[in-house]
Amino acid sequence: MLLERVEQLEKRLAEVEARLSNAPVPQPGTSVTPQIDDTDRESLNFLRDTTFNVIIDGYYGYNFNHPLGGINLLRAYDVSSNSFSLNQAALIIENAPNLEKGKRYGLRLDLQYGQATETVQGNAANEPRPQVYRPLWQAYGTYIFDVGNGLTVDFGKYAGSLGYETNYTKDNFNYSRAYFFNFLPFYHFGFRSTYALNDKLTLTHWLVNGVQQAEDFNGFKSQALLITWKPTPRIKSQFNYYNGQEQRDRNPALNPTFAPVASQPGLSIDVIRPVPSGRFHVLDTYHTFNVTDKLTLAVEGDYVVGRVFRDSPPATVWGGVGYARYQWTAKFAIASRLEYLAEKASPAGGLFSGINQDLKEHTITAEYKFADGFLGRVEYRRDFSNQPFFLTEQPGILKKEQNTASFGLVWWMGRKKGAW
Repeated sequence: MLLERVEQLEKRLAEVEARLSNAPVPQPGTSVTPQIDDTDRESLNFLRDTTFNVIIDGYYGYNFNHPLGGINLLRAYDVSSNSFSLNQAALIIENAPNLEKGKRYGLRLDLQYGQATETVQGNAANEPRPQVYRPLWQAYGTYIFDVGNGLTVDFGKYAGSLGYETNYTKDNFNYSRAYFFNFLPFYHFGFRSTYALNDKLTLTHWLVNGVQQAEDFNGFKSQALLITWKPTPRIKSQFNYYNGQEQRDRNPALNPTFAPVASQPGLSIDVIRPVPSGRFHVLDTYHTFNVTDKLTLAVEGDYVVGRVFRDSPPATVWGGVGYARYQWTAKFAIASRLEYLAEKASPAGGLFSGINQDLKEHTITAEYKFADGFLGRVEYRRDFSNQPFFLTEQPGILKKEQNTASFGLVWWMGRKKGAW
C-alpha cells in the first residue's frame, strides 16, 4: 500500500509538471498564471513537506579469535566475522509538524531490514510476537498542543534515548556500537511528551509498555523522565531516569499451531504465578562538548539495577564510555572510544552478559567521506574481560580478549537534515 501511494503521488506530480510545461508562452507585456486545482496543490504540498530517505549500511569484519560460527560476541550490529554482511537497509518517511504553516500534526515511519533488525527487534525474550513488528523500527504520529511554548506528544513505536549512540551508523563516531548501546533499551511503544521550558532546558516524559515491548507482556506501564540542558551552544547535557517492571506475567507462545481462545496466533493465556514484581531502574547521563569546530568530546555514565521480585537480590550493571572525534579535513576524520562495563549477576542471572565480569573495550575508527551521502570507515577494536568469555575456534575454549577489524560502507540519500 505504501509503495502504491508513492507511485500515485509521483504520477500526479508528473501530470502537474507536464501541464505546467504545456502552458502558453506569455507574450511581451502579458503574463499567464498556471492553473493548479486543489488536488494538484494537495499533492505538491504533501511531497514538499515529506522526506523520503534511504540508507544502506554494509561491512566486512574479521575476528582474530576465529570464533565458532563466525560470531562476534557482545556486538549489537557487526555480529559476523569473515563475511560480507548487510548491517541495515532502511526507508525513512517523515512528514513533520510545521507550526509556521499552521500544521500541528505529523508522522514518521522507519522500515528496517538486515542484521540490525534481528538485534533490536528479533528477541522473543522481550516481544511476545517479534515477527509481527520486526521490519518496523519506528512508527509514530505527532501532535503539538497549543500549550505554552508547545507541548509535543508522540504516540507509537520510537527509538530509545538512553545512551549516547543511535541506530543509524552515519550519526555515530564509530562503526561498531558500545556495550551500553547493546544493553540499554533500543525502542519503546507508547506516549512520548516533550516540552521546551526555554532555549536551554527541555523536559521529556515517557509512558510506555516497557523495554523493547511493542506488545506488553505484563500490563505494567513503565515511565521515564529525560532532561536536556544546553548551557552553551557548544555543550549539551542529558540526564535520564527510567523505571519499569520488566518481568513477563505470561509465557510466550512462539510456535502456535492453533489459537483456541485468542483471536490472533501467538497471544498467550499461559500465565505465570506468582507474578514477578521486581523493578528495573536505569540512571543514564551523557554530555557532548564541541571543544572546537573540529574536535568533539563526549562522555556517558550509567547505573542499572534489576530484580525478578521486589525482595530478590539485585543484578547490577554500571560503567561509562568516553568518546573523541577530530575532523582533520572536510573528508577525513578519526574517532576513538574507551568503555568500561561492570556486571554483577544475581542468582537468577545477569542483565547483560549473564555472569560476573568486568568488560572493557577500546576502538579507533578512521572515516573518509567520498561524497555527501557516502562514507567509508575502517576500524580496529579490542574487547577484553577479567573472565574467559570470548569464543575461539575450539569448542569449550574461551579467551579473555577479542580483537576485530572491520571495514564499513554507508550510503544514504534524502532531504532529511541532521541526525536521523
